[in-house]
Amino acid sequence: MKTLILTALVLAVAGPAFADDTCNVPTDQWQPREALQKKLESQGWKVRSIKTENGCYEAKALDANGKRLEALFNPKTLESVGADSDDG
Repeated sequence: MKTLILTALVLAVAGPAFADDTCNVPTDQWQPREALQKKLESQGWKVRSIKTENGCYEAKALDANGKRLEALFNPKTLESVGADSDDG
């Protein structure tokens, strides 16, 4: 049990650092937000907003089932580097 709690604490502290490292991309190499929006919409997402967060793109959207999603994307590759959803 202690290992589980320790692991959770380490991930909580280190998690944002991983996104920062992954999104450490010079702005001249970034793809436009519209490219990310098009990619997400092709996957059935209804994009509410895309903003910059800690060097990553942060997208807030609804999936095809209406579930709220919040995800971080590398601005160069448009690959997901972290996500959260509303399972409620």
